[in-house]
Amino acid sequence: MQRTLGGLSLMVLTAAITGSTAQQAAAQVIVVEGDAIVRPPVSPFPRPVPARYRIHSVDVNATVRDQIASVQIAQVFQNTGSQTLEARLLFPLPEDAAIDRLTLIVDGKELPGRLMKKAEARRIYESIVRRQQDPALLEYMGQGLFQTRVFPIPPGARRRVEIRYSQLLKKDNGLIDLHLPTGTVKHSRRPIDALNISVRIDSSQPIKTVFSPSHPVDIKRPDDHHAHGNLTLPNVVSPEDLRLFYGTKDGLVGMNLVSYRPDPGQDGYFLLLASPEVKLKKAKAVPKTVVFVIDRSGSMNGKKIEQAREALKYLVGRLGPRDTFNIVAYDTQVESFRPELQRVNDSSQKAALGFVDGLFAGGSTNIDGALTTALGMLVDRKRPNYVLFLTDGLPTVGERNELKIAANARKASRVGARMFSFGVGFDVNSRLLDRLSRNHRGQSVYVRPNEDIEVQVSKLYDRIGAPMLTKLAVNFEFDKVPRAGAPQPIARTYPRELTDLFRGEQLIWVGRYRQSGRVKVTLTGENGDDRRSFSFAATLADRSQDESHGFVEKLWALRRIGEIIDELDLNGTNQELIDELVRLSIAHGVMTPYTSFLADEDVNLAARDNINRARMTANRELSQASGQSGFAQRRIKGRLQNASSVPAGGLGGGGFAADKPAAIADQATAGGSLGVVRPTIRNIGQKSFFLKGRLWRDSTVTAEQEKRAVTITQYSQQYFDLAAAHRGTLAKYLAFNGTVLVNLDGKTYRIEPPASR
Repeated sequence: MQRTLGGLSLMVLTAAITGSTAQQAAAQVIVVEGDAIVRPPVSPFPRPVPARYRIHSVDVNATVRDQIASVQIAQVFQNTGSQTLEARLLFPLPEDAAIDRLTLIVDGKELPGRLMKKAEARRIYESIVRRQQDPALLEYMGQGLFQTRVFPIPPGARRRVEIRYSQLLKKDNGLIDLHLPTGTVKHSRRPIDALNISVRIDSSQPIKTVFSPSHPVDIKRPDDHHAHGNLTLPNVVSPEDLRLFYGTKDGLVGMNLVSYRPDPGQDGYFLLLASPEVKLKKAKAVPKTVVFVIDRSGSMNGKKIEQAREALKYLVGRLGPRDTFNIVAYDTQVESFRPELQRVNDSSQKAALGFVDGLFAGGSTNIDGALTTALGMLVDRKRPNYVLFLTDGLPTVGERNELKIAANARKASRVGARMFSFGVGFDVNSRLLDRLSRNHRGQSVYVRPNEDIEVQVSKLYDRIGAPMLTKLAVNFEFDKVPRAGAPQPIARTYPRELTDLFRGEQLIWVGRYRQSGRVKVTLTGENGDDRRSFSFAATLADRSQDESHGFVEKLWALRRIGEIIDELDLNGTNQELIDELVRLSIAHGVMTPYTSFLADEDVNLAARDNINRARMTANRELSQASGQSGFAQRRIKGRLQNASSVPAGGLGGGGFAADKPAAIADQATAGGSLGVVRPTIRNIGQKSFFLKGRLWRDSTVTAEQEKRAVTITQYSQQYFDLAAAHRGTLAKYLAFNGTVLVNLDGKTYRIEPPASR
């Protein structure tokens, strides 16, 4: 991800050692955000010795009023060495960032500074990189620079440095783009205790869509004119800059379209965002029917059944006055709260809570009987129907074949009910749950043994509790009508079937497009008995001029990989799908449990044997319908299918789930690398690099291109000229301490370290 758009990008501390040993020190020691230029251990090559600094905390606060952002960045760092250090601070200023009122405050005192233009700034960047033999600052080529001398820092002393600035934000396709420099501590060797980010949006126009492609930001929408976003990253190493978009539009539903097409000869990528009004004036939440299906078999005994009861009480209490509901509890036998659906009122809710209190665990697991009973209760097609199904085990009585259970459930569903399945613990048949969720347009949620059932169930229901539009459909109407018989201009969209649109929820829909140009996008859906339609005009790019919207391709790739795994899981091996899985894994650095071997240093990325190896691995691993490995694999698959952010460096490196510890545990269990830092893979911007021997290899470089590669020596003038080309946008692909083979702007380069190294 390019970290130089729309905000300050890096704080560089250049410290000169003072005192009795100052004359013995070799010039200056370069320190980046409190440490020497020592990034996380992503290569086996030697790194410079770190300076004795530590960053305790970084706090980023931004207030956006319409299109103006006021940003405050504060960090507390400490001299952990035994000598006094004197520092000067350098702030690279992004080109065209429209930054105003830049202020530097140290321990409450405002310090003067000097603004240097690009040519002078480039000389400073080059001198630092040459002196330190580290290319970490290359990406700031082509930018201006703000510089100030600071202060002596005694041993053990802490300093609080604060930056304040205001900025006019970019607006593109109706989306205002906020870029916050949370990567300011990217080069710190030690973890930062806490990175705290807070964003407040105040808009004179109603806010509709709010979306971060880079981080799982917790967004709160108190009303239509305000939004609050918060993110806390504890013990963080190498964070990426935060990107957040928001759009405004009058009406019940707001929509925005973002497109990305790096190659006009290939299909482009699009992202559609749709969000309903927060405080509804024109429509009310649609009355719904919910049937709760709860496992009370013997394996649920103890804490599980207690948590399940509390979750059920919460759900019953959240039902609306126009809703209908029922509860189906099952062990060997199937028991319903009432023979038929109940209208929500004080009496029915009180009776339901009494029924829940009487649930105790014992007996076997009759999943087939429970589901057919629940689905058979649903008869009203005019309202949305939902089944929330919870189990902790395998079917042990009644029908036990997963294909037949799924077929029976489909037959029993007469109204197109959506099913959300909760698998608790490792003993569930996770493949069956995924099959049920897919057949019924729902989602599977997997709860690890040490997780709270109530939290996971209530979290989902809080999202889906108030449907605003059901039976969604999207239509693209191009100004230039496609010729008769031409392929569909929009294809490979995910999710495969559109979900309902809920209050406070946002539809994130990605896909590919063959035809570019002006297009009218129309979203239709039902709000009760009314058929509603919402349209807006947009443009699908013929060719993207830069990588600022490259996250759209990455997000599409994540979801596409999830869909491929789902197809392999539920329908068996398909050679074309395995081929595509390997190809996407290499192109985007997404290592699944079935392609993680690609990260091994001795594996040739171009070898055809990789496809056979991936197929055999997938066959073996996906045959595990239950157990800890099966559970972990399907949690990983679900994260991919529902991915909504793509942190740079995290596709196979840093993970993309908010629940990162669980993601790491799942991936370790399933044998892959998603959510775990792999020292042999680096995802930078739109490229993925694999370490093969002592060579970092761009995954797009072919064997023929490698033969024609132009060799350039690191830190030579030719090297710096290449880094500065295209205003520095390509320089991030050269920031390796070692040999790198890379395609840049149609040419292939082999960058070699200096002979002295």
